[in-house]
Amino acid sequence: MSGAVAPTRPCGRASRRRAWAELLRLPALFTVPGDALAGAAATSAAPGPRTLLAIGSSLCLYEAGMALNDWADREEDAAERPHRPLPSGRIHPAAALTAACALTGAGLALAARAGRPALAVAAPLAATVWAYDLALKHTPAGPPAMAAARGLDLLLGAAATTGRTREALSSAALLGTHTLAVTAVSRRETTGGSPLPPLAALATTAALARLATRRPPRPPAGRREAAPGGLPGTTPETEGAAVRTATETTASLLRPALAAAYAATAARPYLHATLNPSPPLTQRAVSGGIRATIPLQAALTARAGGLSAGLLVAALAPLGRRFARTVSIT
Repeated sequence: MSGAVAPTRPCGRASRRRAWAELLRLPALFTVPGDALAGAAATSAAPGPRTLLAIGSSLCLYEAGMALNDWADREEDAAERPHRPLPSGRIHPAAALTAACALTGAGLALAARAGRPALAVAAPLAATVWAYDLALKHTPAGPPAMAAARGLDLLLGAAATTGRTREALSSAALLGTHTLAVTAVSRRETTGGSPLPPLAALATTAALARLATRRPPRPPAGRREAAPGGLPGTTPETEGAAVRTATETTASLLRPALAAAYAATAARPYLHATLNPSPPLTQRAVSGGIRATIPLQAALTARAGGLSAGLLVAALAPLGRRFARTVSIT
């Protein structure tokens, strides 16, 4: 008699958890840590505790943007995507807005813990996210704003790790260009009809893949390579040269492999959407472009000399793909 009412509550909790996972686009979170790691690598620094704070800040600000996006689009989604959490009634709009505010505050607090340079980047990043969702999304300034947000996120990793951002501007520009192309395609996600955005994104992907294979810039003047303790018959100079040669050989193999993975992830769905710009294929092109962010981040990290960090970022791609099978990434 006492066990007759058990099953209903877990189902409700599971439904609520899934609704929040859909609202926050949880599989897309795997595209975030690579920003900070690529930014740190661009400054020739190893990731440290401040880099982790930057990653935490990025995750919070990214999720704030996801919640705010659906809050701002709730009326449009009621007509075009009634299955989404807000128009379907599974999450109340006030809860989504509250989450966006709380996550923004948490993201800025984590950036402040990483230091003033990090907060100086995180503040305009948060402002760009809110401006995009509330005002710029459906204007010509929408794609550039989204590109700026992704570029700032990479610079956040550089600022948190070393306090410098200048060396990371090149990587930020490449990542921002990719985001610009994906966002331009996404503007026709529900209507389709034009092959030009996916065609432009396809050309952009080819150019970025080529740029990502180029050798990284020389280390800053005065930077000294660490050399291990003397081995018999060697000097610190010869050992340092051997280490640099081995590292560059590995990098020369890894950079084109990661760039090829980036191109392979994005190019095929872009090509399909170019040949048939229907809403389903356009949505697949957007998903492919988002997933391609990870191998591009990995390629940029390896390009700057962060080989281990680049492999770590690349390892996030299959995890994101696995979770995207159950929760949509767009």
